[in-house]
Amino acid sequence: MQILCQEKNCRTTHWMRLALITAGIYHILFAFWTNLWPFHGFDFFGLHRPNHPMLWRTLGLVSGALGLTFIIAAKDPVRNWLVVLFGLIKSAVSSVIVGLAIFSGELPFPTAFLLFIDDLIWILPFTYILWAAIRAHTGILPSRSDPYSISEAANVYSLSSGKTLTEASMERPLVLVFLRHFGCTFTRQILRGLQNLEQQAKQNGSSLVLVHMLRSGEEIDYLGHNSDVPRIADPRCELYRSFGLGKGGFLELFGPLVWWRGAISVFKGCGVGHLAGDGLQMPGVFVFHQGKIIHSQPAQSAADLPDLTALFNHTPVP
Repeated sequence: MQILCQEKNCRTTHWMRLALITAGIYHILFAFWTNLWPFHGFDFFGLHRPNHPMLWRTLGLVSGALGLTFIIAAKDPVRNWLVVLFGLIKSAVSSVIVGLAIFSGELPFPTAFLLFIDDLIWILPFTYILWAAIRAHTGILPSRSDPYSISEAANVYSLSSGKTLTEASMERPLVLVFLRHFGCTFTRQILRGLQNLEQQAKQNGSSLVLVHMLRSGEEIDYLGHNSDVPRIADPRCELYRSFGLGKGGFLELFGPLVWWRGAISVFKGCGVGHLAGDGLQMPGVFVFHQGKIIHSQPAQSAADLPDLTALFNHTPVP
């Protein structure tokens, strides 16, 4: 399901409202069921009737109250993301508890049907709504609706040396490394091996240039002894956009591969810092020469690191 976001406003699609309204109606009906016929579910699944049905009825009333909040939140699911988050946590926790009880034999297998309609069925739509909320409340807004062309951006943006990107690329090929935010463990991993990247670029007759999302000068605190590396400040991510680098999707930013490589990076001591830039922005590497992209290596996930060996093996640099 595609989520359309523009200027921190994500379009609330019909299915989002429908999902919350349906969840609300279900939880309210569950409340009526548990209070009007408190023993019906136990008899149906062959379970012993509880000695204290009031606890079961109270659980139903809590479910009904949650259902009412879902219906109210359906007016604007993205804005009311806290309600959706609470519902997702409730569904996830209940799924684990009841699932383990079924697996251990404490509950009969037919109760899995109740588990499905009561919890599992809501996890996917709630997750998508929360992802839309993240897209709506996170990220750097571009200053213009249409991205710069490559030539326009190369004449507008300048290196820390003062030369425009076009001017610098006329002298020698540039290896443009577009970073994720400085708190990202993968960015920290790149910075740790920056001298090696510089050496690889020089061996291929090129200069390494970092592109970051902070205002000019703010990156010094993160570069440390690498502060002499040429760089370009792109606080509005306009240069990123002109080179075709957009915002990452859910799997690109939080997929299994990202978690796995992230854990390895943290284990190596790279750590994780605070958000310093657009947390949704995807990285990439480009060889830029004489105002043109010679070759590109856009990241397929947030965990992708620059591979200059592969880049230059496929790049005939003059």
